[in-house]
Amino acid sequence: MSYVTRLGRLARLSPLPLFLAALAPTPASAYTDGGDHLTVTVRDAGSGADGTFEVDCHPTRGTHPDLPGACAVLERNTRWGKDTFAPVPEGSFCTMLYGGPATAHVTGTWAGRPVDTSFDRSDGCDIARWDRFVPLLPSMGT
Repeated sequence: MSYVTRLGRLARLSPLPLFLAALAPTPASAYTDGGDHLTVTVRDAGSGADGTFEVDCHPTRGTHPDLPGACAVLERNTRWGKDTFAPVPEGSFCTMLYGGPATAHVTGTWAGRPVDTSFDRSDGCDIARWDRFVPLLPSMGT
């Protein structure tokens, strides 16, 4: 058996490729069975951004004004074993920066998990959380 053959065989038996594969982001489409659907309600955002919008990403359809962008940001924020919509962790140090009165409520199912979460712009951490989901949530120009 040649050195290259033995090396290839070792690589196949090594847990390293599995470990590296586990670190890679998993696309949200891998979790879905066609049941993922989100309803996004935005209030006090101004500039015609308020309203209730439907979002389906597999396939892309709904009433959201930027469906491709909304689905792309959802895919980017989805990680295996993590809550895509996790709130700011309790006890976080956040700047006392007010980002305006805009609020959003997102409900439905994403990546096979139920979603019922709210967004606001009450401090620096919540502004950053909101901005991570633009354009699913409207850009507030910060």
